[in-house]
Amino acid sequence: MKLSAPTQAVWIIAIVLGVLSLIGYFVTIPFISAYGFWLAFAAFAILAVASVLKGV
Repeated sequence: MKLSAPTQAVWIIAIVLGVLSLIGYFVTIPFISAYGFWLAFAAFAILAVASVLKGV
């Protein structure tokens, strides 16, 4: 299996989700704090899938 770098758009989406989950951990924000783990998981999953699929 050959891995490829994710596109800049996918990278930015993953970073935004990761930062939101981190902010939600330290500051109580209703939706973000409740689903912070899943936002971080989604950010990691998006990067993992984009690394496996070519051109994403």
